[in-house]
Amino acid sequence: MMLHSALGLCLLLVTVSSNLAIAIKKEKRPPQTLSRGWGDDITWVQTYEEGLFYAQKSKKPLMVIHHLQDCQYSQALKKVFAQNEEIQEMAQNKFIMLNLMHETTDKNLSPDGQYVPRIMFVDPSLTVRADITGRYSNRLYTYEPRDVPLLIENMKKALRLIQSEL
Repeated sequence: MMLHSALGLCLLLVTVSSNLAIAIKKEKRPPQTLSRGWGDDITWVQTYEEGLFYAQKSKKPLMVIHHLQDCQYSQALKKVFAQNEEIQEMAQNKFIMLNLMHETTDKNLSPDGQYVPRIMFVDPSLTVRADITGRYSNRLYTYEPRDVPLLIENMKKALRLIQSEL
């Protein structure tokens, strides 16, 4: 009888502790995906080096988005970027995509300084396309939410330049 109640107590403890573990797990925030809110349906590479490898291998341009989590300008751009169907479709199918919250060792990715948000394109020959710029002369590679049409044009330009140079 004693063994039976001890076994019952053990099962009760296991049940309580596993339910507690489930409750604790539920309170944790969902894990941050590589999209970081820029588009969950896009396949994102993890590092600049990985992006270069896949750009070369797939013959697709690499699009590098530099941003910071606590930057209001990055957040505003991220919101319109994630909601724009044309951008999302091109990003999913025609680009290798990388978003970074830190600088890379490649100084070509910051030709006019290290500011955010900053979007650069790298073609499959691993050339940083410094010629694909936004509208601001003091921050050549930044885009604001109202610049989405220009960003779409620049994405198309990156694709056209590759076709003409292959």
